[in-house]
Amino acid sequence: MTLPIHVALVGYGMAGKVFHAPVIQAVPGLRLVTILSSQPQKVHSDWPEVWVSASLEEIVENSQIDLVVIATPNNTHYELARRALEAGKHVVVDKPFTLFAHEARALQALAQAQGRVLAVFQNRRWDGDFITLRKIVEAGALGEVVYFESHFDRYRPVVQNRWREQPGPGSGLWYDLGPHLADQALLLFGWPQAVYADIGMQRYGAQADDYFHVLLRYPRLRVVLHASALVPGGSPRFVVHGTQASLVHHGLDGQEKALRAGLRPGEPAWKPDGCEAWLRRPEQAPEPVVVEPGDYRRFYEGVRDAIQGKGPNPVPPEQAVRLMELLEAAQKSALERREIALGGEA
Repeated sequence: MTLPIHVALVGYGMAGKVFHAPVIQAVPGLRLVTILSSQPQKVHSDWPEVWVSASLEEIVENSQIDLVVIATPNNTHYELARRALEAGKHVVVDKPFTLFAHEARALQALAQAQGRVLAVFQNRRWDGDFITLRKIVEAGALGEVVYFESHFDRYRPVVQNRWREQPGPGSGLWYDLGPHLADQALLLFGWPQAVYADIGMQRYGAQADDYFHVLLRYPRLRVVLHASALVPGGSPRFVVHGTQASLVHHGLDGQEKALRAGLRPGEPAWKPDGCEAWLRRPEQAPEPVVVEPGDYRRFYEGVRDAIQGKGPNPVPPEQAVRLMELLEAAQKSALERREIALGGEA
């Protein structure tokens, strides 16, 4: 019988509480044994059986810990992951992987030297809407895709007092939602020829970017990545045009909403709200598409299998490095107000 993988979660803010802890505990073969947090009462109200750690040293020096999950503010990811890898732990880092591509490459090299699994938590790969869209695109049901538009719009007009909305490295919407949209685009279409980005602040009192509109240029295909905090009327999640048909997808995958409500994957009440999608062909009535259920557990199942030598890393560092290069290029484009050519192939 394979022994369970003992997991330490570093950070118990929104990401740790909502996305990581409940999903980890829902995956057979993983056991969440400790959480590093300055608020032990908050942890124990959700997970009374979990030990609360006081420091990272306490975790990395514990020989019983196999996997360290980093769910802390973006500007701490590199240093915490480096220390965990140097201690011989397997590591999961929440997105974005790091602040800079050179940090991402350093962690990739360190994980390889240590012989440890290093994965990045790109959970939106396992949204039901994206799973469905990817299958339709890869099956060729739309013909050759010539235009792809991906939106993650919200209506949050009031600036909140939280690190994501304060000035500083790694804050703002591009480093919050950009990694999701860009990662999905790279999975679907590979490395673009060039990027043009408009990143800015639109809300009164904004101190970090709350809007982005990014264009990825391919030989024929154009990809638009868009997010804003000021969209009161909503927008389609995906719009895809091919040479034979179009796909329009409305609504967000319901897993985040269910997790925020305190539901846990696998429980009887776990029934996340679905989305809707429509396939449109010339001179034909719109055809409804069955949207497959999403499942964030598949990421951690992949991590478990990779650690045990039974499967590939679900989000390997080489993919995360490439994504960081794209995020940086888009920032450069926005600052210089010009298109940035992207050399090399993925």
